Amino acid sequence: MQTKVLVAYASRHGSTQGIAERVAASLQANGVEATALSVEDVRNADGYDGYVIGSAVYAAHWLGPVKSFVHRNRASLKRHPVWLFSSGPLSNEPSELAGASPRDIADVEREIDARGHTVFAGAWQRDARPIGLLENLMSVIPAAREALPAADCRDWAAIDGFATSVAGELELALQTD
Repeated sequence: MQTKVLVAYASRHGSTQGIAERVAASLQANGVEATALSVEDVRNADGYDGYVIGSAVYAAHWLGPVKSFVHRNRASLKRHPVWLFSSGPLSNEPSELAGASPRDIADVEREIDARGHTVFAGAWQRDARPIGLLENLMSVIPAAREALPAADCRDWAAIDGFATSVAGELELALQTD
């Protein structure tokens, strides 16, 4: 029987969704059956051998829907290996990535006994529909909008490496259970 992993994510503009889909594809390339779904589309979180959960980070916090997903499914999540990722900074500088961990991630990790958390750089498109107060302000203040150039800083090799590491750790975890 093949190992099944749910890659659940919350994304605002699609950058985190792209990372989650790449994680699922990389897990599949490593022999793991993986499905990437928005946390809002997950009807039943049971029936998986492991989980990778990710969120965009805004105002130094994970998005509400992913935190609700974790809380609602904590019993299932605690019974299996779970890895977490965040996306957000528009830089792959190690110091920027290290400083971009959401303020609430330690609470999330404790709630479900996560095996680790990784931060990936994200992407920003100026023409994306603004969501939330900060983005709406940026959309009406031209200087603010120009200060944040469009960029896609996602490091696909790092994302593939993360997924490969998860696949290896998952295999070991399932052998010891």
